[in-house]
Amino acid sequence: MSIDKIVFAFAGIVILASLVLSQMHSVNWLWLAAFVGANMLQAAFTSFCPLAMMLKAAGAKPGQAFS
Repeated sequence: MSIDKIVFAFAGIVILASLVLSQMHSVNWLWLAAFVGANMLQAAFTSFCPLAMMLKAAGAKPGQAFS
């Protein structure tokens, strides 16, 4: 699996988990979803993604977005 797919899958899992946690525990979990969304937005313009950098260092194969 490429870095791009891993990053998008991880972001989706974190957003869905924060939505579930906001319904089960506290509405403050929505801040996590907002953080992930803001990070995805800035990565679209700057191509800087901390998770992509860690995956690249770990040896994951690059995709189109984070090469």
